[in-house]
Formats: sequence, structure tokens, C-alpha cells
Amino acid sequence: MADEFRTTEVGERYAQALFDLALETGALDAVRADLKSLKAAYLDSADLRRLLTSPLLSADDQARGLGAVADAARFHQTTRNFLGLMTQNGRARDVSGAIAAFEALYAKHAGVVSAEVVSAVTLSAAQLNSIQAGLRQALGKDPELTARVDPSILGGLKVKVGSKLFDASLKTKLDQMKFALKRA
Repeated sequence: MADEFRTTEVGERYAQALFDLALETGALDAVRADLKSLKAAYLDSADLRRLLTSPLLSADDQARGLGAVADAARFHQTTRNFLGLMTQNGRARDVSGAIAAFEALYAKHAGVVSAEVVSAVTLSAAQLNSIQAGLRQALGKDPELTARVDPSILGGLKVKVGSKLFDASLKTKLDQMKFALKRA
């Protein structure tokens, strides 16, 4: 599901407009927090994913649903207007791409290095701190860490920093062994 949060051409255009407006109006941090919250909700809620991606729902229904989410979460007015514009223009399915593009714009603007850690089980705070310390040493910067659980990797970790993926998952190692055995 995190793969759904890839920048798209449409998402980039909307994100650039939102970023410029948020920066100009001093709402950058509030909008960023709103989009982080919306991303987390999207990943956790099948209903929200359906609301944004279903071709069966009208733009009006999507706008009402997303408006209700924004109201409940008390999003900043700039974020509300942005989400309303996307749904009004029939681009609700591009919200995830816009979020990814906004995150990239913010990271570039703030000099933030973000890292995503995927594990088969929930990691403890001590484990996350250890990973963050290792990344800090390797990158020379303090990364903004996001942790996600994906039981399909069986064990080990996947760490994505920018466009680089370090895959030390058990599933990948087993797949590599299987491939090697087929070639033998």
C-alpha cells in the first residue's frame, strides 16, 4: 500500500501549487502535518482508500466524504481547500501522489532526509532508535524515520532512504536462493 504513495505528474502539479501557497501563507507546517495524518489514515482505512479511488463514487460524494474526514481531523483551511479542489476536479485518486510529491518538496525545502523502515513485526522504540542512530551515522544527518509493518517479508528489514532501497528481508533472501537453485 505504501507503493500507492508515489509521485505522479498530476500529483506533482497539485503538490507544487499547495506547497507554494502554504509557504506563502505561513501554513507549511500545518499543511504538512495534515497530509501526514491523511496518509496515515489512508494506510489504515480501507474505507478511505475506497472513497478516494472508487470510480463508482461521484466527485460530489468524494468531496463530501473527504470534507468530513478533514473536519473530523481539524485540518487547516488551506488543506481543506486543496482536498476540495482535487475532488471537485475529479482527481481524488491522485491525492496519494500529491501527498508523496508534497513530502518530496518539503524534504528538499527543509533539508530533511526521510527513511522508511519496513519490518515483519512491530519494532520496539529501542530498535527504532538503534536503526535511526545507524542511519544518522551513515548519512551524516538525522533522518525522519517512518516505520511500517509488512508480514509478507517474513523477517529482516527493508530500509528506503530517498530512492535507494536496502533490502535485507528474509523473503528476498529466500527468493534469491530459489532463483539460484533453479539456475543450478
